[in-house]
Amino acid sequence: MRHLATIGIIFALLPSLARADVVERVVGTVNNDAIFLSDLRMRAVPFLPQVADASTEAERKERLKTLYEELLTLLIDEKLIRQIASQSGIRVTDADVDMAVENLRMQNNLTEEQFKEALAAQGLSEAQYRQDLKKQLVRLKVMNERVRSRVNITEEEVRAQYEERARESGGEVRYEVSHVMIPVAKTASATEVAAIRQKAVEIRASLTPENFTARAEELGGGALGWISPNDLPPELEKSLVGLGAGEISEPIRGNTGFHIFFIQDLQVGSDFPTYDEMKQELFREMLDAAMTRQEKIFLDEIRRKAVINRML
Repeated sequence: MRHLATIGIIFALLPSLARADVVERVVGTVNNDAIFLSDLRMRAVPFLPQVADASTEAERKERLKTLYEELLTLLIDEKLIRQIASQSGIRVTDADVDMAVENLRMQNNLTEEQFKEALAAQGLSEAQYRQDLKKQLVRLKVMNERVRSRVNITEEEVRAQYEERARESGGEVRYEVSHVMIPVAKTASATEVAAIRQKAVEIRASLTPENFTARAEELGGGALGWISPNDLPPELEKSLVGLGAGEISEPIRGNTGFHIFFIQDLQVGSDFPTYDEMKQELFREMLDAAMTRQEKIFLDEIRRKAVINRML
């Protein structure tokens, strides 16, 4: 009985086809391009069960109001993106939509009949789904053209993310380390220590991953092999934490002088995946996060430049 009552509420929320012409009105404009109430109501259909599930009429009205406001923002953004696509000559063909539908169906291991049933369960017809998918593909093409160039995920950033995940996992992190040692005599005065510190800073500025080994032999130092941070005195341990493979530390004062460390490689405990095993997944995650941030910035930019009216 509750199911039938819910259906009744949903139908009460929907406009009848017979009244469509009477209730039709403009609920927003984007650069003089209109958004109609019927567009808003059609987009709201899949979400109406959540509205109808409210315990009171007042709550249902509030949920519907909030839903319409959120969907109007979505429709405004879609209008802006379609206008940019039109200006830029970006098109999505029926063949593009066919390919996207087929890919989605195959990824979810669904037959054509099962796919249609899944759409129906969400309150969507196949035609409506294809229309929505086409809008998503237009958005994707616009974002790839206008936003993708703003995002650059480097190998160093991916490796740093891997190392952060490794540390968060609690696995033991070990480093293959070389170092340069600039000694400081125990009897050195403050002035002498300051002069040696400046020398260490100048040496650090001249070091690169490519010349570190040769320079270490010249200056004093060399390979330390594989070590854990806690193998070093506390004042030197902090110089390793946060460094990634291929990075060189700033000069760090130890008991006997200034050390400059070069991280040749990094290992995590055997239970943690290797960098090569994780790097593609991490790259995709970082790319998605960066694209989401840049898309928001891009949408804010084009909204500011547009003439938008909300008339709900």
